[in-house]
Amino acid sequence: MIPVSLLVCVLAGWCAVYLADTLLRSSPTHRIGYESWLARRGLMLSPFHVRWQTTIFNRLFAYCARIHPRALYLWFSSGLVFGVVAMLASVVLLVKTLQQTLAQMTTDNPHIGAQQALQVVVPGVNLPTSHLAYFFLALLLSGVIHELGHAVAALREQVRVNGFGMFVFVVYPGAFVDLFTTHLNIVSPAQQLRIFCAGVWHNFVLCVAALAFLFLLPLFLFPLYSSGAGALVTEVAQGSAADWPRGLSAGDIVTALEECPVAGVEDWNSCLSQLSHTPQTGYCVPAASLQPSWAHGRAFKRLDGTLDCCSNNSLTDLCFSYIKPHTADREYACMPVRKMVTGSRVCRGDHDCNADAGLAVCVTPSLQNQTRFIRVAHPPGTHMLFVGYPPHLQHAVSLTNFVPRFGFLHLDLPVFLETFCKYVFSLSGALAVVNSVPCFALDGQWMLNALLEATLAGVVADRQKRELMGFFLLLAGSSLLAANVALGLWMVTAR
Repeated sequence: MIPVSLLVCVLAGWCAVYLADTLLRSSPTHRIGYESWLARRGLMLSPFHVRWQTTIFNRLFAYCARIHPRALYLWFSSGLVFGVVAMLASVVLLVKTLQQTLAQMTTDNPHIGAQQALQVVVPGVNLPTSHLAYFFLALLLSGVIHELGHAVAALREQVRVNGFGMFVFVVYPGAFVDLFTTHLNIVSPAQQLRIFCAGVWHNFVLCVAALAFLFLLPLFLFPLYSSGAGALVTEVAQGSAADWPRGLSAGDIVTALEECPVAGVEDWNSCLSQLSHTPQTGYCVPAASLQPSWAHGRAFKRLDGTLDCCSNNSLTDLCFSYIKPHTADREYACMPVRKMVTGSRVCRGDHDCNADAGLAVCVTPSLQNQTRFIRVAHPPGTHMLFVGYPPHLQHAVSLTNFVPRFGFLHLDLPVFLETFCKYVFSLSGALAVVNSVPCFALDGQWMLNALLEATLAGVVADRQKRELMGFFLLLAGSSLLAANVALGLWMVTAR
């Protein structure tokens, strides 16, 4: 759920801004000076909304619009084609997402929700509060690039740009460009389409650029960071099973989970998944080490039906089961776990231990269902021994593929770049999809109107009929988007 402290801070901040604005506007001595100060700086304040507009970037936009006119024409024409295709694709994607949401509402299968390409994001619910900075920075960058596309395309089509601005609505940042409406209305429908499609086109390009940077990140960081030799621990959750003196700590390099080699984060995740879905591995130990002094005792059943033989809840002992040599009887022994498994090879049965010198048996930890015993190798330290549910270990430890080559380099720099690129890819792609939807107040509204004027003017001569067709299409698109948002919010917050 949303942290109460964050909610209180946001509400208190907006109340303070609104109260100060109201007092200054109602003051006979400060009202004129205050309003003049706001106007000079292009600021506008309203409840839960701050807006800033300026003309200082107009020269930059004009310069960009004059670079290689032919190349810009091909660029924005490509954006026109992409925008039209994206408008159709966004409707198909929203329909599919709505079907998946309805199916998820009627089933408890978690894989249906994981397959959705679009999901409503609520900070503190399905967006970790630790990632808020990534989210808002990526959202602001995506908005700025979107509006940059509109501005340059408009100037190239001889439409004046009155200014560029940014805003904050509640906590969400955004950007906008103010175009001269008279100029916009007199250009051709094809020119209008190039302008209106430029925003989603630039979002798509930013999405591709973020994805390319993400794949090339090992190459960019190669002089400073190495990769492929293990997964570097950057953080361990306090109080977790990995947070203890012989556990993991920031700076450790994990190289293996049991016999599964770990070269990076992807291997870490796949090894944990593999260990979760396969039976518990055993360990080859000499039969002579299974002495009566190792707390042989009667095994007792746990509530889930599995057997245990360590009744003292020891942190150093673990119950092992094995087939007694020369018999077919299964025995149980409570033994010091680290002494038993250190340097031992893994096995699935006694036949895997036949190659060992002397007589060896395969002992297997006797654990509850879905619980696993895992040796985590992080040389030069001794193995961390984990007993628990593997996904808990996955969530308790944060890792990265990049190991600093020099001691002064920060562990979190590659993590920041990698996470930020993922958010830019996701949010810029989402903005491209959502703004392409033929919906009121979005780019899709103007894209649809311009498309209908460009394609149906010679077929449907009556302008009012074309506008009526556009209205019903916009109504359908708005309803589709509203249904996805409403049901998505309900699925995120109510379940």
